[in-house]
Amino acid sequence: MHRAGPSFFGHKHAAISVLTRSAQCSQRICKLSGVPVADRLDLTLRLVRGAGRISLAELAGRLGVSEMTVRRDLDQLQSQGLVSRVRGGAVALRPPPEAAGFAAREHWQTAAKSRLGAAAAALVEPGQTVLLDAGTTMTHVAGYLAERAPLTVVVIGLQAVAHLADQPGIRLLVLGGQSRPGERSLVGYLALRALEALSFDTFLMSIGAVHAVSGWTEFDPDDAAVKQAALARAERTVVVADSTKLGVRAFAHVADLGAADVFVTDAASLDPDADHAAADTLAAIADAGVQIVEA
Repeated sequence: MHRAGPSFFGHKHAAISVLTRSAQCSQRICKLSGVPVADRLDLTLRLVRGAGRISLAELAGRLGVSEMTVRRDLDQLQSQGLVSRVRGGAVALRPPPEAAGFAAREHWQTAAKSRLGAAAAALVEPGQTVLLDAGTTMTHVAGYLAERAPLTVVVIGLQAVAHLADQPGIRLLVLGGQSRPGERSLVGYLALRALEALSFDTFLMSIGAVHAVSGWTEFDPDDAAVKQAALARAERTVVVADSTKLGVRAFAHVADLGAADVFVTDAASLDPDADHAAADTLAAIADAGVQIVEA
């Protein structure tokens, strides 16, 4: 893996960026009360999953909304089989693929993911061979990659194919493998063998969760295995994730923080008042020498 240059988010500059962002909005909770319900549900679900079990009071405090609003959101997530309501809070459930998959998250955080997609695609140089990961954020990246043509793009997720097929200057290759139900990410023996035979200038990697101690993690071990294989075949890895992934631990370890070269995230990640685990994670990413790019 080729290490990018000095961290964009070095300690002194980090403090300046965070203070500037905080001056605009001293706490992230002031941003959440007016966000679309789908975006709040996304963060609620990740908070429940990150904690395993969490109280109504803690969720209300994290989100800056009333406990009544939290109850309604949890009821909606429970109806989808994603959480279970318990006295005073909720616990995370392992969801069926059709409930937790791509279709359920496709319209969540769309504005933020579009900005992430543009920022990530801008890091790709014309003429490169790019490996594009699966996931909702990566479909937004795919939409901007045509602007960086000519490119060879190998995709790990079937959703990106529609965005890249027949685009001028895009040589599109679809990695082999089994399509994981719900996600349509390509996993398994064939995907892993295909990756062994290929090399990439840039791996654009999505991630289910990132934590200061646990590093980059995923909710499914098959997805984690494909990402591990891809990391080994790429000259540079750019991880793309919105702020809701910060400070969360998922089931399967992908890599330590230093395995990435660049981390592209949204502006909400820069507010340290929202969640100590998220702020600690962002600091740990910077300490690992990873360049941080704000979308």
